[in-house]
Amino acid sequence: MPRLSGRAWCWASTHAHDFATDCKSGRKFMPLVEGHTAIECPKGIPVWDIDPYGEDILRNPHEYYSELRQKGPLVYIPKYSVLASGTFVVTREIFSDWERFVSSRGVGLTDFGLVEPWRPPSIILEVDPPAHTQTRAVMARALSPKAVMQLKQDFARSAKELIARLIHRGGGFDAVADIAEAFPTDVFPRAVGLRNHDARRMIDYGAMVFNALGPDNRLRRDALAKGPDIVPWITNQCSREMLLPGGLGEAIYAASDLGEISSEQAGMLVRSLLSAGVDTTVTGIGNALWCLANYPDQYALLREDPTRARAAFEEALRLTSPVHTFCRTAAANTEVAGIEIAEGTKILCVLGAANTDPEHWADPMRFDISRKVTGHMAFGAGIHGCVGQNVARAEGEAVLSELAKAVRSIELDGAPVWRPNNAIRALEKLPVRFIAEEGRARCQ
Repeated sequence: MPRLSGRAWCWASTHAHDFATDCKSGRKFMPLVEGHTAIECPKGIPVWDIDPYGEDILRNPHEYYSELRQKGPLVYIPKYSVLASGTFVVTREIFSDWERFVSSRGVGLTDFGLVEPWRPPSIILEVDPPAHTQTRAVMARALSPKAVMQLKQDFARSAKELIARLIHRGGGFDAVADIAEAFPTDVFPRAVGLRNHDARRMIDYGAMVFNALGPDNRLRRDALAKGPDIVPWITNQCSREMLLPGGLGEAIYAASDLGEISSEQAGMLVRSLLSAGVDTTVTGIGNALWCLANYPDQYALLREDPTRARAAFEEALRLTSPVHTFCRTAAANTEVAGIEIAEGTKILCVLGAANTDPEHWADPMRFDISRKVTGHMAFGAGIHGCVGQNVARAEGEAVLSELAKAVRSIELDGAPVWRPNNAIRALEKLPVRFIAEEGRARCQ
């Protein structure tokens, strides 16, 4: 099929029926829905008339997750002409098998084999081997265990200072703005080596990247409208001359000096760090704070042993799945769970549903920091598992550990507000009170 321009995509996305009619008259085009090939429902699977990108579902997805799993290993969603998987076993199979289900055609609804994406694709998230092997090796070296270990001391110091400031300040505060956003947008740009910090632009850029993975809905349109301001700023920050020596960015550009990647590719990898390394960590930390505030018994366990901070963060990632949905595209006619899948089929891998599948996790809706959560897919799976996950874990562990040492209890001080996003399950606001000393509220 010919690759369509952005203008053709806009027309095809909203006129799929017209394309089908043209096919009957002899024009060799296939109908497109949201930038990918429309498919017929495979035999033997249920048709579910639902909008998984509806804002009410995005705010409170667990009923959707449960019904998706109950309907079977795969369902057909006619609104977007896609398949969706929510059971742990099938989702992991599809998400992990890069040869049959590729990322290079886009991890959102748009098929990059047919439609020009809104920005150059990520050369680590939206590629497959052999190109992926080369760029991932460069990124993995920059984010080596040794490099992350060197960052941990700064993370711990910054987390301690942040928590102390909040306790000293007193008064009400929003744990999203004052912790979940404030911490990663301070320590991570410093780790990368950015000369200039603009927390709002970094957070909005991440939200834009993930909203762009969904359909042409209000969330996507509103996010992309910020692009003319945010994208040039991000691109500029990722250039070599804007990076300080000694950071992760410099380590990535060093690979271009060795001829492993081009200078342009190095800039794109730094960009990938900022898009995936900030927003998902902001979301993970915010969601972990929500879990601890809602499960005081588990926070008490963390207080008893702050070394459980890593376990608490992992369990929060499993329960809340900061990335709730990523797509894969069938690279050839294939079969999963006895169901025939046609080449070009877009599949919604609903990670949030898989990570709360009762067939895989006992009492999955309970936050339990004693749970062994090895194998959850909050950071993906297989070769496309998040390359920066150890940095995110180090940041989350630093915040939760210092919190457990300094704050006796965390109490909700108002209703949490969830922010709908086409790919991320994140909080907009989390009003809390810190009880820092016995019987005395120091932060409200």
